[in-house]
Amino acid sequence: MKTQKKGTVRSRIKRGDQVVFIAGREFSRFDSNGKRAPYRGKVLAVDPHKGRVKVEGAMIMKKHRKPVPQMNIEGGIVEQEAWVDISNVAHIDPESGKPTRIKYEERDGKKVRVAKSGKILPEPERTRRAEKAETENEEE
Repeated sequence: MKTQKKGTVRSRIKRGDQVVFIAGREFSRFDSNGKRAPYRGKVLAVDPHKGRVKVEGAMIMKKHRKPVPQMNIEGGIVEQEAWVDISNVAHIDPESGKPTRIKYEERDGKKVRVAKSGKILPEPERTRRAEKAETENEEE
């Protein structure tokens, strides 16, 4: 069995980032004109320990859900996004709109994510957990 890494595992792709598929099933999508157009979407969830992401509208799978009347859950066939390997997606360059790699730099005393073109990638929207931690630090 594979040993689990301990501590924090960092991922350059964060929830809320715009990504494009560079491999896999969604890379070979075709538009109405018959041209290959890799799927672009927003990251819904990131699992850095397993190296996987969920992208909005990509890798849709059908799941048969059993009804649970006590919890008010309806049964039926539910469509949802499946996990995708993080190596199959890449950030979208804000300048050219093409797939790009990113690096971390320190600019004006702040650590920022920078695309290969030199443009700063916008920070994804704040999560509730980060906002909660920030308000706790202010109270102390």
